[in-house]
Amino acid sequence: MDAKSTLKHYFGYDSFRGGQEEVVNAILEGRDVLAIMPTGAGKSICYQIPALMLDGITIVVSPLISLMQDQVKALNKAGVHAAYINSSLTESQISKALFLASQGTYKIIYVAPERLGGYEFNAFARSAHISMVTIDEAHCISQWGQDFRPAYLKILDFVNGLPKRPVVSAFTATATKEVKDDILCILNLNAPKVVITGFDRQNLYYRVEQVRKKDAFIVDYIKEHPDQSGIIYCATRKNTDAVCELLKSEGIRASEYHAGLGTEQRKNNQDDFIYDRVDVIVATNAFGMGIDKPDVRFVIHYNMPQSMENYYQEAGRAGRDGEPAECILLFSPQDVVINRMLLDSKDFSDTDIEDIELIKQRDMYRLRVMENYCRTTECLRNYILRYFGENTGESCNNCGNCNQAYTEYDMTDEARWVINCIAETHGRYGLTIVIGTLMGVDRARLRELGTTVYRSYGALKDMSEADIRLLISRMIQLGYIYQTQEQYSVLRIGNIESLRSEAARVVIRKHKKTPEQLYYDTRGERRGRTGRTGRCEAGKSSGSKARGSKDSLTAAGYELFEKLRQLRLEIAREESVPPYIVFSDKTLADMCIRLPKDRDAMLDVSGVGAGKYERYGQRFMDAIEAFVNEHPGAVTTLNAF
Repeated sequence: MDAKSTLKHYFGYDSFRGGQEEVVNAILEGRDVLAIMPTGAGKSICYQIPALMLDGITIVVSPLISLMQDQVKALNKAGVHAAYINSSLTESQISKALFLASQGTYKIIYVAPERLGGYEFNAFARSAHISMVTIDEAHCISQWGQDFRPAYLKILDFVNGLPKRPVVSAFTATATKEVKDDILCILNLNAPKVVITGFDRQNLYYRVEQVRKKDAFIVDYIKEHPDQSGIIYCATRKNTDAVCELLKSEGIRASEYHAGLGTEQRKNNQDDFIYDRVDVIVATNAFGMGIDKPDVRFVIHYNMPQSMENYYQEAGRAGRDGEPAECILLFSPQDVVINRMLLDSKDFSDTDIEDIELIKQRDMYRLRVMENYCRTTECLRNYILRYFGENTGESCNNCGNCNQAYTEYDMTDEARWVINCIAETHGRYGLTIVIGTLMGVDRARLRELGTTVYRSYGALKDMSEADIRLLISRMIQLGYIYQTQEQYSVLRIGNIESLRSEAARVVIRKHKKTPEQLYYDTRGERRGRTGRTGRCEAGKSSGSKARGSKDSLTAAGYELFEKLRQLRLEIAREESVPPYIVFSDKTLADMCIRLPKDRDAMLDVSGVGAGKYERYGQRFMDAIEAFVNEHPGAVTTLNAF
């Protein structure tokens, strides 16, 4: 049978989708292939059809057990004998599967990357006729990819160890130019056929909503879309549990999924969603890869993801059937803070020490890209496509921004003040210092740096911080300024030649709030959600000045603050809890201001109670004492308390 006949015989399709036939033909010609195709484009068909037509066995390297199991189940139902090798099987089951494979029972074997180095699997592979090695989710091979798996780096050693080099094919849905180049290089693909079908999913409608009452928005949205299948992504387990409980209290069939649940419970909850026993699953990013549920009608992000790669992959789980679906991101500035905290606690135990700083820089760059996506007023679809290197033309007229009403403001004079401020800093400082200077805020750090004597200090004092951020974001888009890519990025002047002209105009667009948006900004919390009423905590005045503000810290104060943050992270890892469970940033800042030396002084720090003092107090006081001894006479704050 030829490729189309094989497609029809096993899968029931009369024709290939865009890009599929090109990939299949290249493999059948014996060429290595890299295919970058969006979720739902049918990547698996591209290697399954050749696997059935080639003489020997195809080994598919796959990162997730659930992904393998689903694929094998689907193949077996299609009449294709396939198997998987991973940690869900006992050693005797693995031996039996490899024996049957050696006897020609299976045409396709899915294997976890960690298994490639095992003696038994290697012995099987060297004695079998391996016609193709396929790498699924190939972005996992790149340290710049969002799901880096160190075991993927061993794939080339495995291929080179085979008696005869097979065809090598690699597939992914998310790859920037850097990740694509990494895949080609690390796998050492021979004169590969590179097929990129494009990243545009035209059936997906993208929206960013900056609403204060996220819970109310979600509940109302789901009730307005009854019996539709949807995913809600949250940044933390705590939010995942809370949102799920809220939905249940509102009579919505919902379940949750995150790494804190037991393996069996995660599987049951996932199955409930896949088999439509619940309509909505609330999950962290631990959920979704390899979930081939075609009828997901909406994906809502309760928090901003850490990168565009993550967002594109997670949002792309909507509308895999090609029918219209919505991808809604609920954004608040606090999301940036949460993601910075998550990145600070990232595990680098499997990373070469010389790569850690580079990865941190890349993480912070991707976080800025994601934040700018949430704040931009341009076409959201074009923003995504441009990030992945795809040329864009006219606005799509089919996203939340294209269908949004705006008011335009001429900010040319204000833009020139931004340039003046960055010039006065000599490109040494980041966004926070520049914005604070332009707003003329009273901050110890600005006095210490000397920006309070700049001509630009207070030049934009009548603008809000949000509007200055929007203006700077627009100026970055226009190339007038740029942010460096190191972890602690700074603002520098770009090409401002055109801005010198009197005819130059810098225009920003601001959303006109719809009645719906105003409603979700002002309405109260729903009943049934406890502990988040927005009222002041017992015993604390809402009118008093906040204690522990980092605004009062000097350079020495910030240095001590960072040391305390590292200690907090160390304790959090020891106890397997989020860092903020130990102490909040506000508490650490108050420690830097007060420099407590004894029990009474530590208990006077905002956020330190008797229980936390007994558990953590001495370690933090020791760290403070060590810092003071190493920096005699250092002033950590310019404010008295």
